[in-house]
Amino acid sequence: MSFVLIAEQVLNGLQFGIMLFLMAAGLTLIFGVMGLINLAHGSLYMVGAFAAAATAAATGSYMAALIAALAAAAIAGALVEILIIRRLYDKDHLDQVLATFALILIFSEGTRWVFGSFPLYLNIPSYWSGPVTLPGDIQYPLYRLVLIAIGLAVAAGLGLLIHKTRLGVQIRAGENDREMIAALGVDISKLYTIVFALGAALAGLAGALVGAIQSVQVGMGEPVLILAFVVIVIGGIGSIKGALVGGLLVGLTDKLGGVFLPKLLTLFTDTATASTLGSSLASVAIYVLMGCVLIWRPTGLFGAKA
Repeated sequence: MSFVLIAEQVLNGLQFGIMLFLMAAGLTLIFGVMGLINLAHGSLYMVGAFAAAATAAATGSYMAALIAALAAAAIAGALVEILIIRRLYDKDHLDQVLATFALILIFSEGTRWVFGSFPLYLNIPSYWSGPVTLPGDIQYPLYRLVLIAIGLAVAAGLGLLIHKTRLGVQIRAGENDREMIAALGVDISKLYTIVFALGAALAGLAGALVGAIQSVQVGMGEPVLILAFVVIVIGGIGSIKGALVGGLLVGLTDKLGGVFLPKLLTLFTDTATASTLGSSLASVAIYVLMGCVLIWRPTGLFGAKA
């Protein structure tokens, strides 16, 4: 196996992991602070992607598309929290699951009604298109490197928000004792709306960024949502650092496994069988990773000890 192939797959894994982090960061904040299982988080990812694609088609500006994705997802998240989610905090998790699953159907059919059933496409802007040459004579798409950089910048910004601002103090306090901070005069309803809108905006940003390298279509958020749940289980519920580390681990496992497991299996079987079996094992490897982490540390890598 060549160095170039390994390096390319590592970079692909980092890029995929960063996108999973953007999804998982909002999801882990919502669950950690609000105790809410939000199955509709993937729908907000889809909202961001469609808002970006529609805005780019209308204006020709990719930056305007990113801003539209952030705004649309945040507004959708805030409205969902105020109108629906707020009534679920005192319910058990089964009620939350059923209600947010219904939201998936509503978002999917609503999006299909507005945009139709055919995929939309969001072009990579000219200033981020094409490959760049990295050390070791590695040709790699510039846009994917930009995605990694944006994700790391968002991670740094979230870290500063959580640990260096008054809002961050309230969020961390809300994870530990929401009744106490409410008693101290914090408007808990406003805090919940802000947290939900922030999580939605991160999901919308991820959808817009990925929309330029994949098609934008109804239902695109559900497969990513499953992996985002895996990420927060691995990283630890409520931990931004855990979401980042978990996302990178899942991304690297998925991309490296998908390429190298089939090659490894060709030592024992024919190429066609090795390709099919290797791809299946690569998908399973993510959940094996999660199981190993939970056996070693049931609360996740950075979750609070029980």
